[in-house]
Amino acid sequence: MTTDLDKLLSNLQIEQIDKYLFIGQSPRYPARVFGGQVLAQALNAALRTVDAERIAHSMHAYFLRPGNPKKQIVYEVDPIRDGRGFTTRRVVAKQDGRAIFNTSISFQVPESGPEHQFEAPDYPAPESLESDLNFWTRMSEEHPDRFDPLPAYPIERNPVVRPDYLSPEQDIGPPHTACWLRANGTMGDDLIQHQTALTYMSDMTLMGSAMRPHPINNRSKNMMFASLDHALWFHRPLRADEWLIYVHDSPAAAGARGFTRGTFYTREGELVASVAQEALMRI
Repeated sequence: MTTDLDKLLSNLQIEQIDKYLFIGQSPRYPARVFGGQVLAQALNAALRTVDAERIAHSMHAYFLRPGNPKKQIVYEVDPIRDGRGFTTRRVVAKQDGRAIFNTSISFQVPESGPEHQFEAPDYPAPESLESDLNFWTRMSEEHPDRFDPLPAYPIERNPVVRPDYLSPEQDIGPPHTACWLRANGTMGDDLIQHQTALTYMSDMTLMGSAMRPHPINNRSKNMMFASLDHALWFHRPLRADEWLIYVHDSPAAAGARGFTRGTFYTREGELVASVAQEALMRI
């Protein structure tokens, strides 16, 4: 039986039609293409033009236009550099001949060297927290006039801090939060699959820390939210089908933009990836 995770991974594994040209499709239920999908599909396209022993270590991207989920996305890969230790690829995603997204991705031959990391913060275990699926099922039953149940989803999310969707004006706090995430199923041992899935996840929940000091959330009807740019660094090999705590904060919001930073830790406290993003927060 095909699971929701299988469908997601198949969607992110885009079609190659030429050496540096790829075609991606989108689920049709959202009004616009999810930013994490374009990030992951672009990474997948670039990975397939690079020698297998080279591992993605950083990605820097800009979201230029909203993507239409009813139309295919064309990914053009530019093989900018193939060096002895590092490889760089530039990817432009287009619809109707216009760029909707671009990114530069760097790959490295594995090397050893000095290692250190920030200590992982102490948060409640994911099993002690209510999942998004259970929360939205309960909210739809208690407030059927305001909320719909969340459909089955390929990514499990258990927030440490959940917004108050009933009274956002009373829900103001410091600009940091955290959420446990994992793929809802088993993915095998291919690192490329796990990096692709984590790239998809990295655009989830991040903006929440920029909203916390304000009486707003992602369901506020008088607000417009959109990712503007996105940077991702892979520090160590990881498994996206095991629980990862996504810790993020927002040092500043100004000019209708919220800046956020995030870090992914394993349950054992290993820092595996870091993220930075600026997002539109327009009234």
